[in-house]
Amino acid sequence: MIQDEGFAYGYLKLTYCLRKNFNLIINKKKVFRLCKELQVLRPQRRIKTRHPRRLARNRVITGPNQLWETDLKYGYIAGENSFFFILSIIDVFDRSIVGYHIGLACEARDAAITLKNALLKRQLYEAEKKPAIRSDNGPQFISNLFEGTCVELSIEHERIPFKMPNKNAHIESFHAILEEECLSRYEFESYAEAYEIVDKFMRFYNKVRIHSGIKFFSPMECYQLLRENRLELKPVRV
Repeated sequence: MIQDEGFAYGYLKLTYCLRKNFNLIINKKKVFRLCKELQVLRPQRRIKTRHPRRLARNRVITGPNQLWETDLKYGYIAGENSFFFILSIIDVFDRSIVGYHIGLACEARDAAITLKNALLKRQLYEAEKKPAIRSDNGPQFISNLFEGTCVELSIEHERIPFKMPNKNAHIESFHAILEEECLSRYEFESYAEAYEIVDKFMRFYNKVRIHSGIKFFSPMECYQLLRENRLELKPVRV
């Protein structure tokens, strides 16, 4: 054993070192106890959170582009025995799907790109005041890349408490619609087929499908009427 080899080792590495260099039959629990008794136990590393978690707060939404909700949904491709991913962003007030990603994978960069595209679509990329974005605690949304993108764009990102999907009710409701009216109706043979059908449904939902929560207009009609001050909706409490 090299002198001072174990100086910076924690109890787990010391266990393997003692087994390897001295042929000792010893487990990590005993090494932990001995290190603790001898007061040579290395302190546990603290994982620093780069971006502090901001919990979703109660809001009263009075117009479009104040709060967007986002979440991920899975679809199944029977012909390829594989899953695909749908990430959607909904405007809580006018119910529009302002951005979505369909892919065989969905990583943090996909979520970040989808958010940027949604801002561009609504001509908000350079706007001083941008919508807040609310998500669950999925790996795409807690990543440094997505959080960093929100900071870069000056967007407030808030995450719902664990096991409280009701705080993300509008995107959950949309994904229930997506499942009932689209995904459950098809047995996809290929990813290309799944992409085409889901993409078509997204356009149908935004442009054609009427919604009782916005006075039986389609989301796109609702958004346009709101912009022209020709429609008044009740505030949405989330």
